[in-house]
Amino acid sequence: MADEDLATLGTETEALTTTTAPAPDGPGAQPDAPAGTQGSAPATGRWLPRIVIAGLVLAALNLRPAITSLGALLEEVRDGLGMSGTLAGLLTSVPPLCFAVFGFAAPRLARRWGPGAIVCAGMAAIAVGVVVRPYAGGTGGFLAASALALAGIAVSNVLMPVVIKSWFPDRVGPLTGLYSMALALGTSLAAAVTVPMTQALGGSWRTGLAVWAALAAVAVLPWLAVVRQRATALGPAAGGGARTGEAPLRITSSPTAWALAVFFGLQATAAYITMGWMPQIFRDAGVSAQTAGVLLAVTMAMGVPLSFVLPRLASRMRHQGPLAVFLGVCGLAGYAGLWLAPAAGAWVWALLMGISNCSFPLALTMIGMRSTSSAGVVKLSAFAQSVGYLISIPGPLLVGTLYQHSGGWSLPIALMAGLMVPQIAVGVLAGRDRRIEDEA
Repeated sequence: MADEDLATLGTETEALTTTTAPAPDGPGAQPDAPAGTQGSAPATGRWLPRIVIAGLVLAALNLRPAITSLGALLEEVRDGLGMSGTLAGLLTSVPPLCFAVFGFAAPRLARRWGPGAIVCAGMAAIAVGVVVRPYAGGTGGFLAASALALAGIAVSNVLMPVVIKSWFPDRVGPLTGLYSMALALGTSLAAAVTVPMTQALGGSWRTGLAVWAALAAVAVLPWLAVVRQRATALGPAAGGGARTGEAPLRITSSPTAWALAVFFGLQATAAYITMGWMPQIFRDAGVSAQTAGVLLAVTMAMGVPLSFVLPRLASRMRHQGPLAVFLGVCGLAGYAGLWLAPAAGAWVWALLMGISNCSFPLALTMIGMRSTSSAGVVKLSAFAQSVGYLISIPGPLLVGTLYQHSGGWSLPIALMAGLMVPQIAVGVLAGRDRRIEDEA
């Protein structure tokens, strides 16, 4: 994405924090009252912020089930489609690839159509992709439909913070916490119930994967209402273009931006390896498929309470490096347990990995703290997330290849533990009390 596009989006987002809520289209339409203000407004205007909140929660619930439900049934999918271990590893690498590619495109799409319309289209893409992929016929069709669903996840993932900041500028913390909690809840729910729900619906892995499309279809509804009212995050009140006299911010010149991008990429690598392969590690150790799914759910569910606690704690610290070290050490301890006694201490390792995976909200918090302006935050977020997801692509594929050729989990787990060391190091660098404007 061009720098001027990111600067424009950041300027528009910043402008909305000091203006009223966007106005609906149509002759004689009156502006909606922004959240938390007094005054007369149409009925739709009074309810619209609540509809946006409902849309945020429903969208967040849909940002991970397409991935974690596949992890819970990966062995059945591999057998059903005749996948090799390497190809299954490629399948687990598709999410970060789509997140990187479509993450770059999301701000430009939002400038053209508005974030509400893009999120609405994203939810529709998730619904269509999830329901089509089990019946697409062969591995190629499965991958193509998965990519469609993941594209919807990617653009929504990038634009949710923009919507929150635009609609609720004085409630960014609580709304971000609600969004993070719903995201973690959707992640853990899909991991926990996919296997038993599949059994209850007749035992077909195709049905077990396709049923999650219903949740995405429900999530389309509130965003249709938002789009109809033209109540998008970049509405008519937003300013257009970059500010005159403002020096361009070259994000690639900032060491902190690069440290954050690498930290984001390594934590994403660990997260997608966990979501894609951890159930299989437990199953190969003798744990039942249903219990393995619950263990993954426990790992993902740790993000529900910690998504509230960790960002608040990090925002009160001048240096977030100690938190990156703590989370990394938990990850190393979890990998050591998976190496030595995967079945005997399964619940402990699942808890430790869940704590370690909370590097994601820490990364998001540091992104918000490493810039002095909204435009800088938008640039840093797009750069760190897109570059980070590109960095994370080889990890799950390499784990699948090592698993297939070594015949066990010793080498893949050693790789996971080895990647945790540089993650800790760049986390310390990214956590320093610096601002990208001072470096770029």
